[in-house]
Formats: sequence, C-alpha cells, structure tokens
Amino acid sequence: MLRSQAVNGVLSALLFFAGTALADLRPITDLPLIAAGDSHWTLPAGEYIGNFRIDQSLRLQCAPGAVLSSAGRGNVLSISANDVVIENCDLRDWGQDLTEMNSAIFIGRGADGVIVRNNRLRGAGFGVWADRTENVQIIGNQVQGDPTVRSQDRGNGIHLFNARGALVAGNHIRETRDGVYIDTSNGNRIEHNLIEDLRYGIHYMFANDNQVIGNITRRTRTGYALMQSRKLTVIGNRSEHDRNYGILMNYITYSTLKDNFVTDVQAGDTGGDSMIQGGEGKAVFIYNSLFNDIAHNHFEHSNLGIHLTAGSENNRIVDNAFVANEQQVKYVAVRTQEWSENGRGNYWSDYLGWDRNDDGLGDVPYEPNDNVDRLLWMYPQVRLLMNSPSIELLRWVQRAFPVMKSPGVQDSYPLMQLPTETMLKKEPAQEPLS
Repeated sequence: MLRSQAVNGVLSALLFFAGTALADLRPITDLPLIAAGDSHWTLPAGEYIGNFRIDQSLRLQCAPGAVLSSAGRGNVLSISANDVVIENCDLRDWGQDLTEMNSAIFIGRGADGVIVRNNRLRGAGFGVWADRTENVQIIGNQVQGDPTVRSQDRGNGIHLFNARGALVAGNHIRETRDGVYIDTSNGNRIEHNLIEDLRYGIHYMFANDNQVIGNITRRTRTGYALMQSRKLTVIGNRSEHDRNYGILMNYITYSTLKDNFVTDVQAGDTGGDSMIQGGEGKAVFIYNSLFNDIAHNHFEHSNLGIHLTAGSENNRIVDNAFVANEQQVKYVAVRTQEWSENGRGNYWSDYLGWDRNDDGLGDVPYEPNDNVDRLLWMYPQVRLLMNSPSIELLRWVQRAFPVMKSPGVQDSYPLMQLPTETMLKKEPAQEPLS
C-alpha cells in the first residue's frame, strides 16, 4: 500500500514538472511581431526572455537590436513545423544541460526544410541542434561558446542527429565543444565553415555519403575527426595550427580525401579529454581504415606527416606532398605498402635520391620506414641527431648494403617537384563564405 502511494506520488510529481515545462514553452506569437508579408514577421528591437515554440510555417526576421534569451534554461527557440526561416536574430544565454540537448535553436523531429540564416548565437549549450529532420539549411551564422566552461561540458556549435540532406555552410564557430558534429546522418554537405579554438572542428560518427568541402579549422585539438563512416568526400579543406591531429581517420572506408592542406600540427594539451590520446602532432592519422583514395593533399611542418596503423591497408596514397615534417611517416604493420600508381608517387622533402633522366621522378625508391626510423622510435632521444650527417650516412649505408629489410612504406616513383604548388600560392580565406 505504502509502495503504491509512493509510486503514485512520484508519477504525479513527474507529470506536474512536465506540465510546468510545457506550460513554460510560449508560442512565438506572444512576442510583439510586426507583419511583413504573408507568414513573414519582423521582431522589433528589444530584449525578449523566454522559451518560445514555433509550430507553424513562417519566416521570422529580427530587426537590429532584437535579442532573444531564455535566461539560462531550456531552448530559446523550439521548432516543430516545416519550412520555418529564422534569420538575422541575436540569441543568447540558453540552457547548458547537455543531456536535455539545451540549444539556442532546436529543430525537432519532422521539422523539414528549416532555414537558419545569418544569426548570432552566444551560449554554453548547443548552438543549433537538428533532430531527425530533412533538408535543413544552417547558413552564415556566428556561433560563440562559453570559454569559461570546460570544453567537454559545452555544447557543439551545430549538431546533426539522424539528419538527411542538410546544408551547413558559411558559419563561423568558436569556443564550443565540437564545431560541427554529424551523428547517424547521411547525405549532408558541410561547406566553407570557419571553425576555431575548440575540441574537434568537424566530427563524424556513423555518417555516410557526406561531403566536407572547403572548410577551415584553426587551433582545435583535432581539425577533422572522421570516425566510423564510409563514402565521405573530403575536398579542399584546411587545418591550420591544430593540435594532436589535423585529419583523424578512424574506421573510415571507401572515402576520398583530396586537395586538403594541413600545416603546423603539433602535440598539445588534450584538455583532459580521454578521447584524444597519443596525438603526437600528426598531420593525418589513419587507424583501421581501408579502401580510401588519399590524393593531392599537402601535409607540412608537423611533428608527424602521416601515421598508419591497425590494419590500414589497400588505400590509394598518391600525388601528395609531405614537406618538412619532423618525421614523414610512421607505419605499424607486417606488410610493405606501395605508395605509387601508374609510375607516379608522392613528393617527399627529405628525399635524397636523384633524377638522372630528368623525367620528374626519383631514380631510387623512397622508403621512409627503414631500420633507422625504427631505431628512432625505440630510442626517442636519438631524434636530436635526426638531421645530422651521421644519421644520413647511416641511412645511405643501409640502402646500399641492406642486411635486413623490415616491412614498411615504399614509394617507387617519388616526385621531384611539388604537385601542390597551387595550394601554396592560394591565400587562405580569413572569413567563411556565406
């Protein structure tokens, strides 16, 4: 009897709080909207506090000086209707309960065709969350996280869950947890975003047939974290001064990485994040990833150019440039991999061979994982002598008189000239394209 009363009491309390939460969600029509056309409304200047719902198709445009806030609780805007447009609005100080997915703009299940354009978002929770929607467009927004909150406890700038056909383009995202997080979402485009000072710039989990085009990450703890996905098209992106990893591929298959530029990746503080381990400043890290096309990328000035491990085989790695990395390649496996195709390999800034017939190809193969490299892995203090004449002599002697050849990477046709010269001449964009 007492137990039944206790259960009924708990259920009554839950229903009461749920009803209170629903009652607190006010319709957007409670605001002093000014009609600007058919289903087109303008919000005049002023500060408006509350949790507002949009359950009908409309276009909401904010006048200069209009600020929406939820005073640190819940979502500012919760959208449940199709074909809603939110533009030129300033949203601040929403909730930061990540379990409840507190967001500045929460696009709920079935709210298809929503457009979020040219808004300014500043808060500790999620910026825009799109949940089980299709054909959402998130374009030209500025999303600013709260740097006083530990990065793991902030929301992501833009979060797609089970979304299809989304376009995320021209946004500037700073100091959130991850810039753009794509989870179980297929057929989306992430283009021309500028992402700075956070954990993962663009983060894929279980997402297929996606395009990542022309984005820039700066000073993140991993620029592009591509995980458990297939058929990704990653073209023309830049990673500048990121830490630990520029591009991280974890269980990636049948994907294309082309025309990407990664520079100055250094080992750095992981911020206490257990998901980032053994960074070592790798321009590209390939873990248990197969059947990928990695071509015409530029990896430079990093602690480590490329690291392959855990069965990462049958990848096409051709026409790339590895320039002035402290260590060009780290390969942990039992079989030699050939990194050339149809008589063309990659460019290596530390290649010591020659081109006697002037055909643009080195006359001797480039083998970065020789026994000298293994010596350096076993005894890191030897790195102090890495570019010394003694080490170079030891490499030459090993090539001339190989006693025991260990499995590793071989580029039989190393390029004598940079294949990525146009990337060096191209000025990186300072702001995202909108």
